[in-house]
Amino acid sequence: MPKSLVIVESPAKAKTIKKFLGNNYTVKASVGHVIDLPKSKLGVDIDDNFNPKYITIRGKGTVLKEIKAEAKKAKKILLATDPDREGEAISWHLSNALNIDDETECRIEFNEITKTAIKNAVKNPRKINMNLVDAQQARRVLDRLVGYKISPLLWQKMRRGLSAGRVQSVATKLIKLKEEEIENFIPQEYWSLILKLKANKLNFEANFYSDSDGKKEINTEQEVQKIINTIKDSEIIVQSIKETEKKRQPYLPFTTSTLQQEASNKLGFSTKKTMSLAQQLYEGIDIKGAGTVGLITYIRTDSVRISEESTKLINEHIEKQYGKEYLKKTQKASVKKSGKKVQDAHEAIRPTDVFKKPDDMKESLNRDQHKLYKMIWERTVASQMAPSVYDTVSVELESNGVIFKSNGSRLKFRGFLEVYSYASLSSDTTLPKLKEGELVEKESTETKQHFTQPPSRYTEASLVKSMEELGIGRPSTYSPTITTILSRGYVEKEGKGLKPTELGILVTEILDAYFSQVIDVNFTAELERNLDKVEEGKGDWKRIIKEFYIPFEDMLKKAEENMEEIDMVEETDEDCTKCGNKMLIKHGRFGKFMACSNYPECTHTKPILNKIGVACPDCENGEIVERRSKKGRLFYGCSEFPKCRFVSWGKPINENCPQCASILVHKVNKKSEKIMCTNKECKYEKVIEK
Repeated sequence: MPKSLVIVESPAKAKTIKKFLGNNYTVKASVGHVIDLPKSKLGVDIDDNFNPKYITIRGKGTVLKEIKAEAKKAKKILLATDPDREGEAISWHLSNALNIDDETECRIEFNEITKTAIKNAVKNPRKINMNLVDAQQARRVLDRLVGYKISPLLWQKMRRGLSAGRVQSVATKLIKLKEEEIENFIPQEYWSLILKLKANKLNFEANFYSDSDGKKEINTEQEVQKIINTIKDSEIIVQSIKETEKKRQPYLPFTTSTLQQEASNKLGFSTKKTMSLAQQLYEGIDIKGAGTVGLITYIRTDSVRISEESTKLINEHIEKQYGKEYLKKTQKASVKKSGKKVQDAHEAIRPTDVFKKPDDMKESLNRDQHKLYKMIWERTVASQMAPSVYDTVSVELESNGVIFKSNGSRLKFRGFLEVYSYASLSSDTTLPKLKEGELVEKESTETKQHFTQPPSRYTEASLVKSMEELGIGRPSTYSPTITTILSRGYVEKEGKGLKPTELGILVTEILDAYFSQVIDVNFTAELERNLDKVEEGKGDWKRIIKEFYIPFEDMLKKAEENMEEIDMVEETDEDCTKCGNKMLIKHGRFGKFMACSNYPECTHTKPILNKIGVACPDCENGEIVERRSKKGRLFYGCSEFPKCRFVSWGKPINENCPQCASILVHKVNKKSEKIMCTNKECKYEKVIEK
């Protein structure tokens, strides 16, 4: 008996869906795209209205042949690729390869891989949405024109292997601009003044708010001393007390962007790792006693909507587990405020079944899968809960015209904090019972000098946030963009921070000089909005490309005529240890390195070692140098590697531990700065105030 054929993208998804559909269905995986633009040439006919020239991807011929063979035997073909533009384009390519009529209702989609969702999707096929396909074609052709027209120019004028991309070049530019902002930052001095007070046998503190002239900043030591002298012999009087109840609203459910940000900030995951784990949770996990189940909904979305059915089940769980008072009073869907259109075709990222609690799933998930699932589950449940409630008190104190303020707060009702363990939570601050007009006792004053700090470098999380806010790219592009600029050597990681390399700065400056419009943030965001219009059926995709290409072609001509060749090779006085010729400094994928000038006859190369001025503690001849891991993370090792294998994530300093005499390292993160001992058995550490 002929079976219906269902085609999905991944083998893992095929395995899960097959279990739900049974023996009347054959499920095959296309393993992503089977048809695309060729890699070896442009693949876009500029003279024929920018028509793309699609081919079967090399290595995918066998996959397509197997799908065609199954299609011939099938009574019905259903295309079940991902529910987004790219998934729609894959279905369209497959329908053309299988000669499916355009009017055939062959496309099914689902937001979650559960038995109910799959069964419902199979019952409700639709035609392929050509607006979605055209939006994807427009993006693909635009990216191809930028990449395949600018990159060869960079090869010709600089060196082979360089690349430019419509979104990746803008992301690199953002990181470069941030670095310039940091370098140009001029610190400003300011001071804080704290009063140590006592009332009703309780100690508390009050911070300077304003002087007698209403000035709220203290910029110099002279100014802070003047205020101290002003209040020296004066009484401190409680001028006003304001007691209020404040509510802290629950976080919205996860979108692709906010999931990547939170997983980076709270779990330390890269965007690439987050999306890989989320894909596994979406496609299906083998759950003990239940078989293969998709644990979360589709992972590429910028909607915060949760379906009514899911909301109802989440509310049931909240009421049963915590009580009615923990339910959100109004269940009106939250609207995400943004400068761009929200792709609301599917829901926020949520558990497919709220009753599959993280602790119950622990045995079936690996450590990182469990961490991410727990975060998604908690965030989803918390989003439907009541706000937390704080009792707050703000006290204003006056001394000879100088105003000080003291604030206290107490958590009265936990609300959503009962569930969401990743929320930052400050401890209660208790103030003594005070009355207006009451005198308080001054025990001491404390002053501190501060300097304003430069802006922080982008992390993966903050770059994703900026890209989303600026409208650059879409949920599916954030992670690949960051991966690309790191792998190309345009950006490197220093701790969690993203820093432009010399190569990244140079390429960005050249692109800015000749293709400023292409890597302009506003222009890129406007292109994204135009693609959204195509998806809505309100724009012609080929017209958008034509409007882009006419000025772009002029930029290309000017660049070809005027761009000077840049010699990326630097000469040195060092001789090659293999053949005696001079060594040259060259740029590679992982930064600068030294290579023999007699290449290709002599292929000797060696790394350029950045010494930090500290002798290796493990060997006599070595010095500590900066090195980078395969993932681009900075660490420190011995210059005599592999003879000496000393390594450290912290930066070694020229000091020995006062307790065990081992070498000390300097470690910096967002929350603290420490000097620590490298001896694991020694617990010595010294905190440095940032």
